[in-house]
Amino acid sequence: MNYLGLDTKKTKVTVEELNVLLADYHLYYQKLRNFHWNIIGKNFFDLHEKFEELYDDAKLKVDEIAERILTLRFQPTSNLSDYLKQSNLKESPAELADRKMIEILLEDHGTLLKQMRKVVKAADEAGDEGTIDLIGAYIRELEKTSWMLDAWKMKTKENHESISK
Repeated sequence: MNYLGLDTKKTKVTVEELNVLLADYHLYYQKLRNFHWNIIGKNFFDLHEKFEELYDDAKLKVDEIAERILTLRFQPTSNLSDYLKQSNLKESPAELADRKMIEILLEDHGTLLKQMRKVVKAADEAGDEGTIDLIGAYIRELEKTSWMLDAWKMKTKENHESISK
């Protein structure tokens, strides 16, 4: 670890949180694939495309998180069975209405953001600016995506009427 100048004992805590985030992102990625494949109804075209955009982004983040763990000279978790045990997220059924899919994703975003903040806290305590920078960008991006999905969820006329009351 000399080339990074970080304390391995402190970095180990960061890596433990990164491995949980890695597991979370694997389940999130698969959930997005599930929703992409199984979306039906009037919002099919919009959401089919959006889910693909989101799972492409999640796939990149899975790789970046694993590579950050390797950069810190630890081993990333790499078995699906371990991801299912470690993850804060749960699998979703395939047959859901579009609004329910978005609600589930927004709940997952809250969970992912909470885990990202744990990573940042551990990285801060370890003096690990590289991890803080990586995850900080993820937080900003996911907050924006959450806002957009929440706005989509509220776009119907009946929702606007209930908001203005």
